[in-house]
Amino acid sequence: MTAASSKPPRVRVRAPELVGRGGWLNTGGRNLTLAKLRGKCVVVDFWTFCCINCLHVLDELRELEEKHRDTVVVVGVHSPKFVHEAEHGAVVDAVERYGVEHPVLDDPELATWKQYAVRAWPTLVVVDPEGYVVAQHAGEGHVHAIERLVTELEAEHAAKGTLRRGDGPYVPPEPEPTVLRFPGKALLLPGGTFLVSDTTRHQLVELEADAETVVRRIGSGTRGFADGGPGRASFSEPQGLALTEDGAAVIVADTVNHALRRLDLATGEVTTPAGTGRQWWRGSATSGPAREVDLSSPWDVAVFGGRVWIAMAGVHQLWTYDPRAGTVAVAAGTTNEGLVDGPAAEAWFAQPSGLAATADRLWLADSETSALRWVDLDGVVHTAVGTGLFDFGHRDGAAGKALLQHPLGVTVLPDGSVAVADTYNHALRRYDPATGEVSTLALDLREPSDAVVAGEDIVVVESARHRLTRLRLPEEAVRVEAVAHRTARESTEVAPGRLRLDVVFRAPAGQKLDDRHGPSTRLLVSATPPALLRAGEGAGTGLARELELDPAVAEGVLHVSAMAASCDDDPANEYPACHVHQQDWGVPVRLVEGATDRLPLVLAGMDER
Repeated sequence: MTAASSKPPRVRVRAPELVGRGGWLNTGGRNLTLAKLRGKCVVVDFWTFCCINCLHVLDELRELEEKHRDTVVVVGVHSPKFVHEAEHGAVVDAVERYGVEHPVLDDPELATWKQYAVRAWPTLVVVDPEGYVVAQHAGEGHVHAIERLVTELEAEHAAKGTLRRGDGPYVPPEPEPTVLRFPGKALLLPGGTFLVSDTTRHQLVELEADAETVVRRIGSGTRGFADGGPGRASFSEPQGLALTEDGAAVIVADTVNHALRRLDLATGEVTTPAGTGRQWWRGSATSGPAREVDLSSPWDVAVFGGRVWIAMAGVHQLWTYDPRAGTVAVAAGTTNEGLVDGPAAEAWFAQPSGLAATADRLWLADSETSALRWVDLDGVVHTAVGTGLFDFGHRDGAAGKALLQHPLGVTVLPDGSVAVADTYNHALRRYDPATGEVSTLALDLREPSDAVVAGEDIVVVESARHRLTRLRLPEEAVRVEAVAHRTARESTEVAPGRLRLDVVFRAPAGQKLDDRHGPSTRLLVSATPPALLRAGEGAGTGLARELELDPAVAEGVLHVSAMAASCDDDPANEYPACHVHQQDWGVPVRLVEGATDRLPLVLAGMDER
């Protein structure tokens, strides 16, 4: 018997059709079906453009797409979390903004999400050339396993005659000739000009004081990671900008390169003071020499207390870079995603994306909790506006009841109040710490992502209009009709009382769980409201747990965070390659008598029960 024939048969389930009311992008106007993709290995990527983990997966998939371009078709299924993400135009923008070079199905009503029983962003599903689902992975960091599976599928279906080679259905859109393309952040330079991160074009652009005329461009304009002069240096989707204390240079959050870059304003020379170019993973160093420590999607930077603070969106933390010592370190956050205040080491964040400093506070836009928060000089984290991961909207008034929708930027105003680039509400909002009130300063700003005070004006980065927009700082707030939303996912009906939670994890082919340094798995469970869980909350090492749900609590959200570590299973290899698989779920549940008493969440593999 050959080694191949001795393998257990692969579990296969017929793949549901790909449907979505928003239609197809990047196909030249053609509709795709699974029948048209027959003969290809199809990787279905369920994503939403607010989600940093989804953006990580887009980057991971690029190498797979290039290496297997004649056999693999990646299909993105855009499945929105926020109301704004259900707008077709916003999805069109996001596909260009993040350089998505494969077909994308716009599924605003989550029709395909439901058919594939997806419960988390991102989720990757592998469909074989005969149209059967053969694997599912939640979270990021799985592409190495998918690449190995694809290689097996290519050999298997080539032998069967069911593999079809050749170009895929991707058709690139026509480029648009604008000066800026989805700019991210802006900075007022000492000479009165503006520096802008031209994110989609992988450049920095200096504009005259009119915020329109180009002075110079920094960067080759091609995605890359190289130091050097203005024409040689390269970036990958740069975002945040902060002037150094001496005013001679700018620190740049080079987001997809997972690095901090330094721009010498006099010469245009670009260097790399922090980051390795590799993404931080659990188990990586959390402090040390800045050039030797991995970072994870730094989204913004600000100078506070003599250090450069970093909004580390990729791991839901704040880090600091000390330019004098040449070191980086975690400053706040546990890597758990959510909204928890308190001492820095215990606080939870959710994709911090905007920073602004005063003498005694570091303000931050915590985008996934739709929150405005701050850190005081003692390192304690506070929340001014926002309640958690699932509530958002556009509501002014007392901060405790006010709502934002995925803000990306924050700016300190001359009177000590704070302007918030309320990105998915297309608005500029204001929080007054003296009164505790939230108001709206301006509307009809297309995906504002940052703002800069320039004299009596505020200059807003209108990312989806590809420009900076100058507004006079208004004395009075704009009146808006209040609206509140919750994440538009259907609740899972579960039985009250005992509920078995099963996180499904199958180590990829050729790997085994890595328990050399202790337990290889971890599970953390909590609930909103906390009263939903009578028993079963907290941390543990097993991936299965018995929960007890209070019948008196009709509905809520189960928060589940799971981790599993696996390594190559080859005794002859002294230094096996190891991988960490991790995902956070927020599962809305409704308690119904007679409903299921088991909740499976697939981390990697197939649920065979």
